[in-house]
Amino acid sequence: MGGPVGRSSMPGEETRSRVRRGDRLGGEEARDDGRDTEGGDASASGGSGERGRRSESHRRGASAGGRGRSGRRAPKSGKRRVLRWSASVLAVLILGTGGAGYLYYEHLNGNIKKEDLTLGDKQMADHKANAAGQTPLNILLIGSDARDSKANQKLGGAKETFGGTPLADVQMLLHLSADRSNLSVISMPRDTMLKMPKCTAPDGEVFPASTRDVQTNQSLGRGGPGCTVATWYELTGIRIDHFMMIDFAGVVSMADAIGGVPVCVDANIHSRSADGKGSGLKLEKGTTSVKGEQALQWLRTRYGFEDNTDLGRAKAQHQYMNSMVRELRKGTKLTDPAKLMNLAEAATEALTVDKGLDTVKKLYDLAEEFKKVPTKRITMSTMPNVYGTGVNSGRVYPKAGDAEQLFRMVRDDVPLDGKASKRKKPEEPKDPSAPVGEIAVSVRNGTATDALGPASGRAGEVADQLKDAGFGRTSIDSDNVTGAARTGILYPSADLEGDAQAVAKALGVPLAQVKRSTDVSGISLAVGADWREDGAYPVSKGTEKTPESAGALNGEDDKACMKVNPNYTW
Repeated sequence: MGGPVGRSSMPGEETRSRVRRGDRLGGEEARDDGRDTEGGDASASGGSGERGRRSESHRRGASAGGRGRSGRRAPKSGKRRVLRWSASVLAVLILGTGGAGYLYYEHLNGNIKKEDLTLGDKQMADHKANAAGQTPLNILLIGSDARDSKANQKLGGAKETFGGTPLADVQMLLHLSADRSNLSVISMPRDTMLKMPKCTAPDGEVFPASTRDVQTNQSLGRGGPGCTVATWYELTGIRIDHFMMIDFAGVVSMADAIGGVPVCVDANIHSRSADGKGSGLKLEKGTTSVKGEQALQWLRTRYGFEDNTDLGRAKAQHQYMNSMVRELRKGTKLTDPAKLMNLAEAATEALTVDKGLDTVKKLYDLAEEFKKVPTKRITMSTMPNVYGTGVNSGRVYPKAGDAEQLFRMVRDDVPLDGKASKRKKPEEPKDPSAPVGEIAVSVRNGTATDALGPASGRAGEVADQLKDAGFGRTSIDSDNVTGAARTGILYPSADLEGDAQAVAKALGVPLAQVKRSTDVSGISLAVGADWREDGAYPVSKGTEKTPESAGALNGEDDKACMKVNPNYTW
């Protein structure tokens, strides 16, 4: 079996699945095949029906809709005037008509479906501000394959799955840098195998943490999108600030409202096999502008791209998203008030979001933040992975080393395009540290991984290093051996930040790995899987570079063309 990257494991019973035809791999595999057979690929780029509709389409429409507010005083070009006008026209239409405008604004707000951000037990660690006091923003886009409405059933096919538990078949994390200079995107293949955390659904139903690896797209069926958020945090340690979800029908309505998006294939393609698998996408070699149902087909296509797996589909989705951003920023698609109204209607009807994004104004403000990023600073990537073996053949696991490196870069706000500006040293905490002899530190052994148990004696060895450095109030927490992918230091309140940083400096642990968290009552040091050996903390070298295995694609690359599998050409 492929080697998974270390991550926190939580004890609990086997994950319960709501899938009607079995649970775990058996039922899920059958369900995958059924969906691919009748409706095209099971991994739609869409979002959940009753739980919502959100994902890539909203981000594209909202985040890419024009450059917006430049602070320059230079004469405005025609394009800049168009973009400025386009960005404000919807607000004028809504707010500039008095009571009727207010009613329409409330109507749009009523379209938006809202759910809890996370259903997990773990409190996500706070962002670490940069030297200017700015913090990054992380949005999880989820595409649901829900077949809970006539529109979704028509688009999704696979009749035997109608009304079944939806799957999170598209998962993309959008990381907007603290200084808003760049945007990094990480796709997680839907076939990724990982541990699921405990999730508690809004109705009170409890889904225990899984004791074995489960396919990541099942997270949506464990209470809703908040469990998908909790699963991402469990694996990556990346704080998620918001989520958006969209389903099949939502993708089509958004794609129609936005208009055609050019995509490219290196040969004629027809995504339909002899036994009925495939999305039905049929294109000639070269560049074609797709919209509506054809755009959905592109986003869902697995059979016909590269090796017929979800990895090729992720690349196709990246190409579409980049192309959509470029098209929207030309301004030509956002100059018609009627089209803008259609886009607003389609977007709000299609989306399910967390409660922190529950109004049109909040979504608009979010879009304004994304518009600050130039296209050339957008980087799409896929979680580095390796194929499983045996019963998990065809599934993937996070690639040890590379996956954690990609996650670490996002956690530390390092741009994936390799254009990191010279970093200022983190600001000293307002509350300086106490004398080291007065700082109480609890050390625990978090070196366990899915493949390996805890490394013996690690908490004691690191505790001894602290005592040698003068931290006389160091103790060992032998009860908590929950695995942690990397070493980290948590503190509960601002008055202990300086003390926590003093612990990090004494051990050579990067300050970016010191986080504030309400999960602890004092300073807690978790010796992670990255420090299983005796000696000084092994600071990674060369970690400012995006792994080649992430398949990074720049937002300005308009030459990208999907490789067609020879078995699906015509």
